[in-house]
Amino acid sequence: QEVPDKNKTSGLYFRDGKCRIDYILVYRKSNPQTEKREVFERNIRAEGLQMEKESSLTNSDIIFVKLHAPWEVLGKYAELMNVRMPFRRKIYYLHRRYKFMNRIEKQISRFRGWLPRKPMKLDKETLPDLEENDCYTAPFSQQRIHHFIIHNKDTFFNNATRSRIVHHILQRVKYEEGKNKIGLNRLLSNGSYEAAFPLHEGSYRSKNSIKTHGAENHRHLLYECWASWGVWYKYQPLDLVRRYFGEKIGLYFAWLGWYTGMLFPAAFIGLFVFLYGVTTLNHCQVSKEVCQATDIIMCPICDKYCPFMRLSDSCIYAKVTHLFDNGATVFFAVFMAVWATVFLEFWKRRRAVIAYDWDLIDWEEEEEEIRPQFEAKYSKKERMNPISGKPEPYQAFADKCSRLIVSASGIFFMICVVIAAVFGIVIYRVVTVSTFAAFKWALIRNNSQVATTGTAVCINFCIIMLLNVLYEKVALFLTNLEQPRTESEWENSFTLKMFLFQFVNLNSSTFYIAFFLGRFTGHPGAYLRLINRWRLEECHPSGCLIDLCMQMGIIMVLKQTWNNFMELGYPLIQNWWTRRKLRQEYGTQGKTSFPQWEKDYNLQPMNAYGLFDEYLEMILQFGFTTIFVAAFPLAPLLALLNNIIEIRLDAYKFVTQWRRPLASRAKDIGIWYGILEGIGILSVITNAFVIAVTSDFIPRLVYAYKYGPCAGQGEAGQKCMVGYVNASLSVFLVSDFENRSEPTSNGSEFSGSPLKYCRYRDYRDPPHSPVPYGYTLQFWHVLAARLAFIIVFEHLVFCIKHLISYLIPDLPKDLRDRMRREKYLIQEMMYEAELERLQKERKERKKNGKSYHNEWP
Repeated sequence: QEVPDKNKTSGLYFRDGKCRIDYILVYRKSNPQTEKREVFERNIRAEGLQMEKESSLTNSDIIFVKLHAPWEVLGKYAELMNVRMPFRRKIYYLHRRYKFMNRIEKQISRFRGWLPRKPMKLDKETLPDLEENDCYTAPFSQQRIHHFIIHNKDTFFNNATRSRIVHHILQRVKYEEGKNKIGLNRLLSNGSYEAAFPLHEGSYRSKNSIKTHGAENHRHLLYECWASWGVWYKYQPLDLVRRYFGEKIGLYFAWLGWYTGMLFPAAFIGLFVFLYGVTTLNHCQVSKEVCQATDIIMCPICDKYCPFMRLSDSCIYAKVTHLFDNGATVFFAVFMAVWATVFLEFWKRRRAVIAYDWDLIDWEEEEEEIRPQFEAKYSKKERMNPISGKPEPYQAFADKCSRLIVSASGIFFMICVVIAAVFGIVIYRVVTVSTFAAFKWALIRNNSQVATTGTAVCINFCIIMLLNVLYEKVALFLTNLEQPRTESEWENSFTLKMFLFQFVNLNSSTFYIAFFLGRFTGHPGAYLRLINRWRLEECHPSGCLIDLCMQMGIIMVLKQTWNNFMELGYPLIQNWWTRRKLRQEYGTQGKTSFPQWEKDYNLQPMNAYGLFDEYLEMILQFGFTTIFVAAFPLAPLLALLNNIIEIRLDAYKFVTQWRRPLASRAKDIGIWYGILEGIGILSVITNAFVIAVTSDFIPRLVYAYKYGPCAGQGEAGQKCMVGYVNASLSVFLVSDFENRSEPTSNGSEFSGSPLKYCRYRDYRDPPHSPVPYGYTLQFWHVLAARLAFIIVFEHLVFCIKHLISYLIPDLPKDLRDRMRREKYLIQEMMYEAELERLQKERKERKKNGKSYHNEWP
């Protein structure tokens, strides 16, 4: 058979152009571990793998080892690994049940006839027919090989499966005498090999149009249909992603796509809540009273340098607060709590469908090998493994407990560091508000509190990013200190620490603003102070919600922008620098003449933590979107816009900037699902407190039903809020100021004479009452209403969440029927194969004149 010249020049085959390269190993000739490599490579050949070596064109010290698995090896290990392969095309007998629904869909499609095509669907002409998705699959067996759909033995196992089989072999080949001197991972960790990776399937670019000439390879197809910015609005080709990168990466993009799709209703409702605030702004009685309150003089918000101010000066802030804190806020908080539950429940159903389509239902992870670090530490202590029955290193219970205690202490210390950083930000805000109040620029002087909040948020963001770098190193140190036994245990431990660190780091300042800012300041004449020196910061006359909105908006936008820049910018710069050096040494034609293994080696390897950074970024965003969503309804919209970009950024990075990762398998998103459930529960509690404590929803409700013009009438419209602003402000006698709090101005600019009284936000008695500045009855009514709302809200939402979880089954009914039919067909295939074997055996015995059981068919 004549070999095409394209195979010989593509860099994807051996020199003969017939044997496709399934895996690449890279080492340096100058490395002293020569003997280990020679033993390892000799054992590789003994397993049946074919090998070829090439020197690097850019560095003669670098050697590439090309590995190819022939059909016999693939068949043998596919059977051992229970690789499922297609054996019969799917025929469904369930359509009759859905005839009525089909008729409805046809009627609906007529109304959509004006659409030339479904814009979000990928072109069928462009995507290949992934045959295995339309076939039932069964564990591969060489004895029943004729039952499987094999058009071509060279392409029966796709490239991802071939590389996974080769990697499986490499993990079980010895490189030295000894029971634990085995596996490629150990050789990579001790430096015997520099890199190991499967090849990309050629270039991701082509001179010809994909529409006229088709795709050059699957990498080119993924770039055009998935990683290109021109297809940002289209669905992801998840089956192709799974075929090229494996199930673990495919599942991440399936989850990310599902999360992004579920953000559409949340973003729409959040935008509606915001627009509702815009449309009702002119009818809001509270903001009207604030804007018209030119005769109400507010007490200074800081010591000495802050002046008295008219309440009407905060008119803009009152209007902005209404945009986020209006009648629809409570509804949106309940909606988002329910949304989080629906998102997780329907993801379980979606994951089940994906697991079935990708043959992951019955897949179980293999018994993991012990980490080399664990083995080196505890090699002298051994016990029998109850599963494998072989002796293995053992960590004593006392040693494990002591390490966990030290690790927990480290976690506690780092959380204290976060709290200390927040305390520093609080001191900055307290000191700076006075500084800005005495600033020479009128713009800053008149908006000292907003300037303080804005600069504090930016500084807080810088601290967050710096501490994130420190946390990664600390989490790595503490996880290694614990000495986890396997890679999955190490990954779970590291994941929990990093999530905990980053979650506390990202949200600690937000929690302070939401629940502590302006809550424990005392009152004029008796302010509470830090270290008996700094007066605690007060809220703006329009409330603290505007500070919380600024905190969330700035942090969310800056963090997402920074993450996207670093996520793509770093590998782009690294690869650009590598290409630049190659151009300087070999000219412009060097890049195109390099074989594929050389091009891939010059790309960046996938992150050492795998998909950890991608998941962590999205989980933190999910928390930011749900936990304080009652204060910032636009958070889901910002998350949606970011995720649309994130999907294409990640796709571009995987296809163009990283070496091809090993096609790993996974049934679900692992520990992240439990973290998402925890965030969903926390979001109910925090939103209840945000509505009850941070916003003015409860005080307004109490005023409308108990103290306003409609008291006792059972009404709560805008007319019932007349006089609310005056009722929510207390009176203070200016002469009662402490010496260190007394403002430098006497307020004569307002009335021509020194002020006698000023107002402040609180429910306290006037100065001439029997108990000056004591709490009023309205204060206790508001406090009781807040506590009652928190209890009712939490119980109601948790009941709704549990009801939804109960009503939504984890497996769709049609999927359950499909699984039962596939199981039936697999059993039928096995019976047929056994029957054929027995009939063949019977014929042979008959031919040889031997007796057989008459009862057997």
